[in-house]
Amino acid sequence: MKAAIFDLDGTLVDSLPGLAASLNHTLTSEGLPEIPLSTVRGYVGNGLWQLIRCAFPTSDYPDEAITRLRGTFEKHYAQVWQDTTTPFEGIIDLLHSLHANGVTLGVLSNKQHSFTQDIVSTLFGRDLVPVIYGQRDEVAKKPAPDALLAICQELTLSPTEVTFIGDSTVDLATAQAAKTKGAGVTWGYHDQSQLSPYGYPLCDTVTDLKTMLLSEVA
Repeated sequence: MKAAIFDLDGTLVDSLPGLAASLNHTLTSEGLPEIPLSTVRGYVGNGLWQLIRCAFPTSDYPDEAITRLRGTFEKHYAQVWQDTTTPFEGIIDLLHSLHANGVTLGVLSNKQHSFTQDIVSTLFGRDLVPVIYGQRDEVAKKPAPDALLAICQELTLSPTEVTFIGDSTVDLATAQAAKTKGAGVTWGYHDQSQLSPYGYPLCDTVTDLKTMLLSEVA
């Protein structure tokens, strides 16, 4: 392994409080009731459009209305993410350990590219995590392999030299599609029973993940 690419939400950072706050702000701005954190948790992983689509009744809010609601969400999220997004315990130590062992670090998220850049740069720094890919309209989002393969190309690495780590079925399906190595983490937003069928190693703690990844360093 020469590069470790991580999902962001639910893998490196606990961002659920902020996502839930902005989604509920969007709902209440339309006169709809808030939904609980546990429900929002199940919506995370497929990008903002799908997050909002899951929360709004299709009969009253056709797909074309989601674009307007995205604007409401994004304006609120820009104000709250700094106070509602924190690295999971042990993550910063994990990243520094990998970096010290010569592993190139990156993030690939279905979160909007601008928010992904801001969060990673603020919480971890571009010197530590130089490769940051968020969701952009011109690139197919995960689980399509396009962005992960673009990272491999940018780093001039073969997919077999890259490990993609995430907390969701979307992430593990992306690793499969790109034919990279993969690993799942169970502290995020998808349950172990959802991740197990993909056949990748699953880590219950950041310490377990650190041990596994460092054992793969070339």
